[in-house]
Order: sequence, then structure tokens, then C-alpha cells
Amino acid sequence: MENWRLGGFGLYLHWPFCQSKCPYCDFNSHVATQIDQRRWERAYLAEIDRLAAETPGRVLQTVFLGGGTPSLMQPDLVAAILDRIRARWPMVNDPEVTLEANPGSAEAGRFRAYAQAGVTRLSMGLQALNDDDLRRLGRLHTAAEARAAFAIAHEAFARVSFDLIYARQDQTPQDWRTELRAALDMAVDHLSLYQLTVEDGTAFADRLARGGLRGLPDEDRAAEMFEITQDITAAAGLPSYEVSNHARPGAESRHNLIYWRSGDWVGIGPGAHGRLTLGGRRWATEATRAPGAWLAAVETGAPAETRSPLTPAEQADEYLLMSLRLTEGTDLDRHAALGGRIDPGRLDSLCHLGMITREGACIRTTPRGRMVLNAILRDLAGA
Repeated sequence: MENWRLGGFGLYLHWPFCQSKCPYCDFNSHVATQIDQRRWERAYLAEIDRLAAETPGRVLQTVFLGGGTPSLMQPDLVAAILDRIRARWPMVNDPEVTLEANPGSAEAGRFRAYAQAGVTRLSMGLQALNDDDLRRLGRLHTAAEARAAFAIAHEAFARVSFDLIYARQDQTPQDWRTELRAALDMAVDHLSLYQLTVEDGTAFADRLARGGLRGLPDEDRAAEMFEITQDITAAAGLPSYEVSNHARPGAESRHNLIYWRSGDWVGIGPGAHGRLTLGGRRWATEATRAPGAWLAAVETGAPAETRSPLTPAEQADEYLLMSLRLTEGTDLDRHAALGGRIDPGRLDSLCHLGMITREGACIRTTPRGRMVLNAILRDLAGA
């Protein structure tokens, strides 16, 4: 069986525009006052046609409309995209079709139109449930608007997830415990809970370099908040299935699981990444990053993406890196079949230290190991 089949097949489409740029964000997002959505529609449909012709007969399991802020897309644009996708690929009977949304773009009519177009799951960027921290994070909505938007989304969609960021400035473990319990009172079946990280090239990184961004927790306090997150979500019936993602059993993000299980996915839109197995080789694809340059390339028929072949060793490393983030863990037989090698002595040492467990050909991180996952990955990949 081709390796990608073990991980599935999905499609990611990137909408690069936002109302404002959040200071912690290092995604490919841009603020634009005017957007010709018809022009973007033609470009997206052309790319769907091109990539579908390269992957005939593949059964599509998931679609993810990410960004940026895809809830700024007109519903008829979303409908046109999803109609073309359904026309070009066979799909499973119950495809998962996710759209990312921000509370400021929440309108009941708009959300119902997305659902009618074929969106089955909404992922909302709430990020915090108090106004002071929302302002610090550069968010345009208030906590009250976030709760109202979530209620609108819940009426329109059976599956709704939302994101929160913790380990924020001046946040105490008790603050996070209280906020997380409030979030779980709202949650339907899925939560993404991310520890604040200061990424290079962001406004937060510049602020930190100038001596600002004070009050960030130290490593011990951040680790305590991570443990609080695991304990409280598990007790509420939404345990972690990936380092930062929590769900009721059966409600995991099927699209993201394709990434973490090293499946294949089509990447469309400015800066979108993909993984495609074509002609017996696995390729890493990356679309042109700048929105204007991507749009111009598609319209003129010029290459709108670059492709790099992945060696067996690179595929094995990528599978290890992604799968060990999952509670289900890594299949060592699959890793070896890809060309990977892990020193048995390193595995034994990590097991002895209580960082990983091994059952047959499967290895998993322990709760203690998850807190130092990057160190474990460096150790195993360095074999």
C-alpha cells in the first residue's frame, strides 16, 4: 500500500487576508482594504482544476479553509470553491469541511450560508476570555463578542472548535484554571489550547527584544499551566489527542490528523504547503507566498508553487516528528519502512527515564515526556 494511504488525503486552501495583524502571529496573513473576491475565485478554481488533474481518482476525506481569516470570504465564494472540489475529486460520504473564523466576522446569516455551501465544522479563534488579555493579544473582539459569536456558530454547525492561548502576560495558574473551566462549559467537542510562543518576525518578538512584553511566565509556571490543561480537559471528557488539541473521542480534527499521520494533502493559495505522492515519489509543495505574486502567477499560467522531492530519510524524520505529537504515537514498523532508523539503546534509555512507553512496534510519549517533546525528538532523530 502506498504510504500516503495510511494517513489519508485532504485539501488545504489558504485565504491570506485579515482585518488586522495580531502581534503574536507568524502566519502568512495580510491586511487589505479592498479584495476582488471574483478574481480570487477564478484563481482558486483554476488551481483546483490543475491539481485535481494530477491526482485523478484520489478520494478526498477533508477540506480545510484556513488563513488569514476565511470568514471574510463571501459565502458564494466558499460555495463556488466547494462545488468545484466536489466536481473534481470523489469524496467520502461524510467529508469534514472546516472553515476558520474570527468572532468579529460572526453573522448568523453568513454562518448559515457557509453551512449550506457544505462547511461542516467551524474553528473559531477566540484566544482569550477576558478583555484585557484580548487587547494585549491585539484581538479586535471583546470577550462578550466571542461568546456571542460562539453561540451563533453552535446554532449553524454541529461541530465547532475554538482556540485559546495560555501562558500569557501576568497570567497565573489559577487564572488559567478558572478560564479553562469556563471554556469547557462552552465547548462542544473540540478545543485547541496553545502555549504562547514568541515567534521570530512578529511584533511580539520586536517588543520582547526592546525589553517589553513583560510578565511572561517562566518555564516552571508554563509547565504547571500545561499540566493544568491536561488534567482539567481529561476530567471534562476532552483529553488531549495531540500536544495542543483536545477532543471528545471521535471528534478529533480529521484534517489535522492527515498532517500528523503523514498523509497526502493538496495545498492551494498563497504560501500553502502540501505533500503529494506522484509517480511513486513524495513531494513537498509550497505555493508562492506573496498574495499578489501568487494571483498573478495563476492568472498567467506561470508556476505558482515549488516542489521538492523528499528522500526516504526525510519522510521518516517527518513522520516521527509529526506522529509522536499524537497520543496514539508512532508506528516503528512504518518508520522503518520509510527508511528511518532509531537506536534501540536510545529508546531503552527514554523508556527507563519515563519519557516514552513502548508496546510492540508502537512508541508514545508519557505525560512527563510530552513536556519535553522537542528534546525527545532531537534525541531520537539524532540516532
